[in-house]
Amino acid sequence: MDLRKLKTLIDLVAESDIAELEVTEGEGKVRIVKSSAMQQPQMMMQPQYMQQAMPVAAAPVAAAAAAPVAAVVPDGHVVKSPMVGTFYRSASPGSAPFADIGKVINQGDTLCIIEAMKLLNEIESDFSGSIKQILVENGQPVEYGQPLFIIG
Repeated sequence: MDLRKLKTLIDLVAESDIAELEVTEGEGKVRIVKSSAMQQPQMMMQPQYMQQAMPVAAAPVAAAAAAPVAAVVPDGHVVKSPMVGTFYRSASPGSAPFADIGKVINQGDTLCIIEAMKLLNEIESDFSGSIKQILVENGQPVEYGQPLFIIG
């Protein structure tokens, strides 16, 4: 089925009260389903031989079966990643790390480097104190807002 026919069928479903339309042409089959008035119609194409092999959706797992995990509140100030990138504890592989556990740091001291798009960004401390925990391994990818250090 060509694209113009599909576009025409989608427009037909979108503009009418039809909730579902299924068309078989040769070995191909097109099924267009309008899920609600606010959303665009969805189009699903499946080969003829796949019709009988459609899986049935599994029942959702009961939330009560999962054991609740207690949130661990860190004792100290949490320094979070300001960007997505790769975490490095030192300026180069052979040099000493900027911050070690127990090291006293001042506000503005460099804690680590995050490489993002081939740019090395020094991450400075926004809090004075001593490093209690380093939550990320050297060379590990980090996400925006991910906790990196705990300063006490």
